[in-house]
Amino acid sequence: MFIIDITYKESLEHIDQYLAEHRAFLDNGYKENYFIASGPKNPRISGIIISQLRNREQLEDILKKDPFRVHDVADYKIIEFSPTKYHSNFATFIDTNTT
Repeated sequence: MFIIDITYKESLEHIDQYLAEHRAFLDNGYKENYFIASGPKNPRISGIIISQLRNREQLEDILKKDPFRVHDVADYKIIEFSPTKYHSNFATFIDTNTT
């Protein structure tokens, strides 16, 4: 499982030019079962994506298609972690072979 910490490199006005494309990218990620949650940080200085993918290389390839990355308006920090405690409703996203 991964947390993707997105840091904006440009003003919000510039970021917003690509927001509709970024949201379409996220919608596709949900459709393809790559992502389980996403949204802006508060205050809106950057964003977070949570992915249940197990292969970092696959995730990196997917993120290369994010319009924020394509247009070089954000940096990405990928944090891998293995949840050992979680709410029962979250269990379908957990790889029990690694916990």
